[in-house]
Amino acid sequence: MKGLIVSKIGGNIAESPEKLEAFCKEFAASPSPKILIHGGGVLASDIQKKFGIAPNMIDGRRVTDAETLRITVMAYAGWCNKNIVATLRKYGCNAIGLAGCDASVIQAPKRAPLNGIDYGFVGDVTPACVNTGVLESLLSAGLVPVLCSMVHDGNGQLLNTNADTVASSVATAMGASLNCVFEFAGVLQDQNDPSSLIAELSYDDFKALQAAGKISGGMIPKLENGFKSLSHGAASVNIGKTTLKI
Repeated sequence: MKGLIVSKIGGNIAESPEKLEAFCKEFAASPSPKILIHGGGVLASDIQKKFGIAPNMIDGRRVTDAETLRITVMAYAGWCNKNIVATLRKYGCNAIGLAGCDASVIQAPKRAPLNGIDYGFVGDVTPACVNTGVLESLLSAGLVPVLCSMVHDGNGQLLNTNADTVASSVATAMGASLNCVFEFAGVLQDQNDPSSLIAELSYDDFKALQAAGKISGGMIPKLENGFKSLSHGAASVNIGKTTLKI
């Protein structure tokens, strides 16, 4: 669909009433056809801690055992998704909340161990996993899909997935522009210095900053997926105010 924008918001926005209000107001006002992707990692981690479960994160990706899966489903497909939809409706956006199992929007296999790490009940999502026909039908009906990062394998098993991976895969499959909105202005040379914003970032520069320890944690999958999306069909990719370049 021409002019389609896929936006992805992080948990720090989804779980901040003020930041979510501001984002939803701006998102709803955009006349472009659009899809919103979200996770819910902040809430999921908070719930885990309340149950005495320490979140297990490796390079920004959550290791998901059976109990963690139940918590992520509750957080992502429950509170986060419906709270976002309700907030968008407040600003006149005809949003519809979805998980990957709904109309089989995203069906993916369970990820095999990666570099010796078993991530558990995690979906290995690629652009080929995205049911573009369903999304196009919803968009053509005047609906705005709000998709959480919970997918399924087609055999009754729900799978957790990194929201940046879902956003990248959807943008690539739909040939859309990808905008990732999170708590920082964009990619920073120094996370403690907002003035160190990088306006344009190449893949080589990203890997050099990662090797120097200046890019770490959740920013790694965000950028890895952004560059992958850009090289495989996304119209453009922005991480906040940082534009990615091949």
